[in-house]
Amino acid sequence: MGGWALRLAVGIYVLMLAVTAGHANEVNHCSAARAKTCSECIQIGKGCAYCPDEIFEYERCDLKENLEALKCSRMVTIESSRKIEQNVQINQALKYSQVAPQLMHMTLLPGEEKEVEMEVFEPARGPLDLYILMDFSNSMSDDLDNLKKMGKELADLVGDLSDDYTIGFGKFVDKVTEPQTDMRPAKLAEPWSNSDPPFSFRNVITLTNDTNSFRQKLQRERISGNLDAPEGGFDAILQTAVCQEQIGWRQHSTHLLVFSTESAFHYEADGANVLAGILDRNDEQCHLTSDGKYTHDVRQDYPSIPTLVRLLVKHNIIPIFAITNHSYSYYEKLHEYFPIAELGQLQEDSSNILSILGKAFENIRSKISIRAEDRPKAVEAKVLSQSGTFSEFGNFKITPGEIGKFRVRLKALTQVGEDHVCKASQADREGTLRVKPTTFNSALRINAEVLCHTCDCEKTPVKNAVRCNGHGDLVCGKCQCSEGWQGPFCNCSTGVSTDSAMCIEPGKSEPCSGRGDCMCGTCVCYNPNQFEGPFCQFDKSQCQRFGGFLCNERGSCSMGRCVCTPDWSGDACECPISNDSCRDSKGGICNERGVCKCGRCECEHSGLPLSPTCEANFQQQLGMCESKRSCVQCQAWNTGERKGRKCDECPFKIVMVEELEEEDKNVIEACSFRDEDDDCTYHYTVNYPSNITDKEHRVLVKKKKDCPPAGFLWLIPLIMFLMLLLGLLLLCCWKYCSCCQACLALLPCCGRGRMVGFKEDHYMLRQSLLTSDHLDTPMVRTGPPKSTDIVRWKVTDNVHRGPNHPQNQIKPNPNETIQYPVSLRLNRQYSETLSHLESRDTDVLRREVEDNLNDVFLQIPGAQRVQKTRFRTQRNSGKRQNNTIVDTVLTAPRASYPDIVKLTDKQVQAGNFRDLKVVPGYYTVANDREAAGAVEFQEGVESVDVRVPLFIKDEDDEKKELLVQAVDVPFGIAKIGKDHVNITVIKEHARSIFTFLQPSYTYSRQDGVANIPISREIIEDGRTQVTYCTRDLTAKDKKDYISVDGDMSYGPGETQKTVPVKLLELGEGDGLLEDKQVKQFVMDLSNPRQGAKLGRYPRTTITIADKPEPSVVMFKKGTQTYNTADPLYSIPVVRTRNQEGPATVYWRTNKASRFDISSPLKFAPGEMEKNVVIDPRAYPSPITPETFQLELFDPSNNAIVGERKTTLVNVIDGRGDGKIQDFPQMEMANQVALSPGGRLYSPTNIKAIATGAKNIRLNWNPSTKAIGYKVKYWIYGDPEADAQVLDVKTPQAELTNLYPYCDYEMRVCGCNALGDGNYSDIIQCQTLEDVPGEPGRLAFNVISPTVTQVSWAEPAETNGVITSYEVIYIPIDEGKKPTGASKKVMIDNPKKRMLLIENLQPSQTYCYKVRARNKVGWGPYREATINLATQPTRPMSIPIIPDIPIVDAEAGDEYDSYLMYSNEVLRSPTSSQRPSVTDLTEDQFVNGKWDQNFLFPGGSSSLSRNVSSSSSTYSHSTPRTAATNHSSTTTYISGKGGSTTHRYDVRDGGLLTEEVTLRKRSENRHYTEGDGVRDSIVMGNLSGGFLDNLDSRFNPGVPETPSRLVFSALGPTALKVSWQEPNCETDVLGYCVLYQLINGGEVKRIEVNNPAQNSVVVQDLLPNQSYIFKVKAQSREGWGPEREGVITIESAVDPKSPLSPMPGSPFTLSTPSAPGPLIFSALSPDTLQLSWEKPRKPNGDILGYVVTCEQLHGGGDLRSFQVNSNAATSLTVSDLKENMPYKFKVQAQTTQGFGPEREGIITIESQDGGSMSQYSSQSVTKREVFNLPTEISSHTMFSEPFVSSDGMMMMSSRQVTESGGTVTRQVEMVQRGVVSSSTVTKRLERQYFEA
Repeated sequence: MGGWALRLAVGIYVLMLAVTAGHANEVNHCSAARAKTCSECIQIGKGCAYCPDEIFEYERCDLKENLEALKCSRMVTIESSRKIEQNVQINQALKYSQVAPQLMHMTLLPGEEKEVEMEVFEPARGPLDLYILMDFSNSMSDDLDNLKKMGKELADLVGDLSDDYTIGFGKFVDKVTEPQTDMRPAKLAEPWSNSDPPFSFRNVITLTNDTNSFRQKLQRERISGNLDAPEGGFDAILQTAVCQEQIGWRQHSTHLLVFSTESAFHYEADGANVLAGILDRNDEQCHLTSDGKYTHDVRQDYPSIPTLVRLLVKHNIIPIFAITNHSYSYYEKLHEYFPIAELGQLQEDSSNILSILGKAFENIRSKISIRAEDRPKAVEAKVLSQSGTFSEFGNFKITPGEIGKFRVRLKALTQVGEDHVCKASQADREGTLRVKPTTFNSALRINAEVLCHTCDCEKTPVKNAVRCNGHGDLVCGKCQCSEGWQGPFCNCSTGVSTDSAMCIEPGKSEPCSGRGDCMCGTCVCYNPNQFEGPFCQFDKSQCQRFGGFLCNERGSCSMGRCVCTPDWSGDACECPISNDSCRDSKGGICNERGVCKCGRCECEHSGLPLSPTCEANFQQQLGMCESKRSCVQCQAWNTGERKGRKCDECPFKIVMVEELEEEDKNVIEACSFRDEDDDCTYHYTVNYPSNITDKEHRVLVKKKKDCPPAGFLWLIPLIMFLMLLLGLLLLCCWKYCSCCQACLALLPCCGRGRMVGFKEDHYMLRQSLLTSDHLDTPMVRTGPPKSTDIVRWKVTDNVHRGPNHPQNQIKPNPNETIQYPVSLRLNRQYSETLSHLESRDTDVLRREVEDNLNDVFLQIPGAQRVQKTRFRTQRNSGKRQNNTIVDTVLTAPRASYPDIVKLTDKQVQAGNFRDLKVVPGYYTVANDREAAGAVEFQEGVESVDVRVPLFIKDEDDEKKELLVQAVDVPFGIAKIGKDHVNITVIKEHARSIFTFLQPSYTYSRQDGVANIPISREIIEDGRTQVTYCTRDLTAKDKKDYISVDGDMSYGPGETQKTVPVKLLELGEGDGLLEDKQVKQFVMDLSNPRQGAKLGRYPRTTITIADKPEPSVVMFKKGTQTYNTADPLYSIPVVRTRNQEGPATVYWRTNKASRFDISSPLKFAPGEMEKNVVIDPRAYPSPITPETFQLELFDPSNNAIVGERKTTLVNVIDGRGDGKIQDFPQMEMANQVALSPGGRLYSPTNIKAIATGAKNIRLNWNPSTKAIGYKVKYWIYGDPEADAQVLDVKTPQAELTNLYPYCDYEMRVCGCNALGDGNYSDIIQCQTLEDVPGEPGRLAFNVISPTVTQVSWAEPAETNGVITSYEVIYIPIDEGKKPTGASKKVMIDNPKKRMLLIENLQPSQTYCYKVRARNKVGWGPYREATINLATQPTRPMSIPIIPDIPIVDAEAGDEYDSYLMYSNEVLRSPTSSQRPSVTDLTEDQFVNGKWDQNFLFPGGSSSLSRNVSSSSSTYSHSTPRTAATNHSSTTTYISGKGGSTTHRYDVRDGGLLTEEVTLRKRSENRHYTEGDGVRDSIVMGNLSGGFLDNLDSRFNPGVPETPSRLVFSALGPTALKVSWQEPNCETDVLGYCVLYQLINGGEVKRIEVNNPAQNSVVVQDLLPNQSYIFKVKAQSREGWGPEREGVITIESAVDPKSPLSPMPGSPFTLSTPSAPGPLIFSALSPDTLQLSWEKPRKPNGDILGYVVTCEQLHGGGDLRSFQVNSNAATSLTVSDLKENMPYKFKVQAQTTQGFGPEREGIITIESQDGGSMSQYSSQSVTKREVFNLPTEISSHTMFSEPFVSSDGMMMMSSRQVTESGGTVTRQVEMVQRGVVSSSTVTKRLERQYFEA
């Protein structure tokens, strides 16, 4: 019985499913949502209802009307509402702005949309406030004079504009500080004759209606002045906006601000460029004195542009920019960022300012900007015109004095973020939004709410209901089964086996379509998110698509068909229900001449060319009058060119009327022409046809002409006859020639039609002469060019290689992702603005192109988004040479090449890529081996160029060939003639190489001439030439020097010549500030001829110094070769630059086996070359083949050692038999201790061991003949000449009193009666660590009486690696006894050496102690006592540095989250070349200001550096945890887990974070003023201008990205994720944490509704699996951007289960391994050497590396290099461009595959920019583990300048970039330069810091 009942129940259920499937065609958005509960159903959206009837056999969630038709007895549904609560009608008699209605309440269902009518009134002559803000710099003096003269006219103009007006006046110049203002006392008093002292901003005349007083005060004004060109107008604008009372703005008036200048503007972060120090960020407060003077110009920075936009909108102020031509382009871009602003071009003397004001006021009054403010996140608001048109920026036209009507459309969103709207908070779903014009005070307030009701029936379920067989609850008529039961009535146990036949779809054989399991006769699909249906037969990803998108992204796929949202219809949801897309320009539907179907107009009369909205086609309309002119003439008056019989050929008949109705809606165009026969003017209109079936327009002609009075009309016919006769003769000639030419071409004897083919057979190219990576190869067409032909072509690289060639044996990986350059010709003309990458037009077009191409290329599997989009034109492209060509790069698998070519060809022939219009017949698609494309011959065109890529690669053969083939002619009648062309590229070898000896030279201005040598390296002797020329940098031609250019010829054997350049003395007009700039120019080599090439330095930079520069002495060659038979070794040494005086340098041998020689080398005045001469026979030991080194050192005061300070001397066997020369061969056994001369050989087997922090023990094998030994030892890096010597009697020694943790070098020799023997090779050893010394002196910056910032320096004697610091502060009395508990802060990150302490007791003295710790232990305290009340308050001249630890002195023991962060931001604009520095130590931070020697290299102060082997960072920590005890509060600031220091900078919508580190090395140097050594900070120039980054702050309420992400492993499967609260101008409401496996899988979500919680614990992770985490913050304005991070918990895994870690196994956090930092060394302006470190975790044997190179900003090809060796970690890359940033990526290949990439960016710059530019080179390292583009964190670390052992002054800068909380990118820049001092003091200063 039980079995029968079970089968019956299952049968009924299957029957119900069949019924449901039968209604699949009636599915709608309610049923498609598959709501499981009643509440989910009614929350779907409009029209959805739920049937809770107990007996109901249909879908319970459906449309309300469907449930009513199915006889549902009771339904649950909700309805929205709308109510106007306040509606005071507009009174046009009132002379101020009004809106109606004023208040309403509206509820919306999810997805529902409602509109409300809104009226706006602006009076025609309403109250007006006009404030004029004028630039008072000296260049505006004539403008001021004119304004004074026009005072009365100005007042009259304002009176004409309004009956109720006020007028005011303000003036501005710039900040009164250097370098903006000349600070010399005389210039401060009177910068120009008859001028006022400089000032920033003054409110001269408060807004007043007394025009007489206005004119009188204006007459008293005088001009002022400043230095730099940009002015400080932004300070003035901000004060004008925020000082409402002082300026006098009225509440209900229109506020106009006229801004007049001829200069550009300073903006935020330009305040960093002041010599007094970096300024605070602008506080946006009013700082005007009673007399109108701005007081904070030198206290705070300029405001940013977004700040000005926000404040002007807030205070309803409309700016009018009156700008002269000099700076008009800057303000042209600027005014676009304001909702309403006007821009006018001033004449040089401002004489047209009144006309600008009048025109601007009319424009402002005729338009309005309406926006919705403070809307809830779940509500979308749009403002439309009365006709329904939408303006993206809310700008509309209105008529002042009339009521404007608008429509406000509100729509409830269905999702907020990634969740359904009903899961959002109440604050996100409900709120009051304000709809108002931006210049109005009144607004329409709408209380909007998204309804998310729940069903009452869910609150009263029937437990274990009988209908559910006692196995479930009856909820809202539906059974919710208990665990283990299923079925509609819970009558089927999941453990019961049933027949799977009930799960097989009719006509199929597999149960559940193979996509699910059959349980209780019902299919349970494997993946319900993809498969559905009673038999799992429907795939949710297989519905119809539109534009490549499933259901057009306007619906969902349900039961095999698209279920559209309520506003869309169609099989693929491609048709909008609304007719908005069919509205014409007048607001009607299809111009009343068609019907709107599927969002498109189907026009009634298809015979005429019409627009998509059935209006007259604009292009056709342009020629409509002209095309009908002749027929109108002949039919109306029998005149014109068609009079006579030709008039019968006219396709239409005119209608003569008395008057024309030009305003009739049927009129397309009104036309007027002059009749040549009688000189009268006739008029007619072209109308739509009266009958829709007519194919021609209806033409109405006015009967009466307009004729001029009679005169000499008789001459007109004669002149016209003569002109007509001449025209006919010319026409006949042209017709004859063209006819004959066409006919001759068609004759069988003269040719058989058209032919196309390549012009040439073969091209020979030399790679060194190539200027681009492509060749424009002409293709020609013969025959009559009467129509269009399109030719497809292809090119193949390396066709010279046979099939057995080794390179052809390597089969590329088809799944390898490569780049495909793609070129298309757009259907638009090219404009000059497209050549500027940063222009607005370029950006808009780039977005349009990339969006459409991405949509099309989605069809290619594995294709990524296009990038590097650029625009250009192409010459010799026929009639299309002015069209825009777009070049872009598509990244896709290698195997996709045929599909990409096919798809591109298809889209091009169709003329569009989605909505992007392209010209058919032109495209190019290329990869790294082949290319394909098409070119177009238009009518009349006989030749076009094929742009052939040359595939230039380093691995190319010495001679390679490319084959270019014409494939076919898909369009046209031409035949292919010459179907191919061969291109040969040759890598020729040079016969000579020209180069400058150095990349830079320095000459004294007093020398009068700079003799610049050009060196020639001879490979094959002969004659050759090279061209040279100079070019200005900071030095100017005919002011600093006389430019030269010409050809330098070299005869046989000539290797060096000089070019003299005359240097000029400084003129009297050169100001003091101008003289501060280093004067430089460059000389370039070019055009080498007769087999020559350019070498390492084709460009050199010449610096003009004001005092004589030292000579440069160096070896002439890097290597010398001699043989054992040579009597002498002569090694040449050359001297360059300043050869007038004598010079001396010392030389010595290194690692020579037979001698250890040192001697001076003296140069006489004018002497340029001398030889070091060594006599090898003067030493008794035998001459054997060897290699030793010669070194130059210790130059005289007027000389320095150049780049080649060492040279290698190779001594080879002179006889070739390997025998020793000159002396008999001797045994060299270990037992023989004496050389033939009696000297002892060096001891052997020397071992050095550190026995303590200050001791090293040495042991060596004894020598039998030795009577004693000498041990020479010195600090690594110091010269050996400074070594100390220890005498011992035994073969061991103990070195004592050494420095702890210091590298030492040692040598040992034996002694006998003849003296000292030979010294051994150098042995190195490092002493052990010792406790550190006390930290450097404490520095205090008093912020307020209760807040101080304490910082300290690293200990002078670190004696190891500093691991942490401890800070203690204690309140004390006058006797220094504690009066309260001590508080302790533990800083585990040694880089953090600054602390901000808040809430100290006022007027209380504190004792502060700081000590350091290394691996050995704690060092002594550094102590200081200070009472803040006795100190002057010195607000920091920079903002509080973000991420400084901020501790609360009053916090109790429960104070866990003690750490807060400053939200002040220090920015550097992207176009600035200044360094952006985020923190300082006491070295650079003095009395609250920056040390100028730190900011501006070249300060004259002497600096001393004590350098240890540690790396110390001047920065701040970011901890998150704290530990406390009862006696004192101890706070731990951890440096683990990604704790870093941040500096925020808004760029491209993200945050840039920087950290400044001062790195030290294990050596000590002392620099003095005379050394010429300067601190330098080298920063690259970032692309883009100030306008590139504005939009990032235009939505102030949305949170920014969480500033960092920190991971802490709690176990092998558990992780704690922490983040820092983001910057947000409103309150943060909560957070969302998303995470998933990096290789895919389910996305899991954690909601954090408590804004104070900034960490979560994630459990049940998989060990040894990489996860990607995303964290974002939420405010009332919406979700902010995500912060991403990737992390892996590594742990030992139980072998029994791949997912279970072994009990007690250790676990670590890691990120994927990558090669070590990339290091670049510039070898020449076009060649660099790249090296890297091996991966720390190779996880297998390294097989090699793959290196890729591409230009950072696009252009050029992606170059790839294969390094097939484990040991090879370097690569030389040539053919680079100067001043062009390149991106390099290095990827290691192991036995397990390819690892992640390490990325680096490098620019080979053409100049150094400093006095230490001799022999300079730069290297940059950068690393990147994951490229997660949501946010960038950057840490910049600068090392101290130091002198290396080779005499080079070096300084490094490292930049570490964070993305998503993991350190992912590292950039290191190293600058090298020659130290220009005579000596470098070599002493160790132990007391570096003062107490």
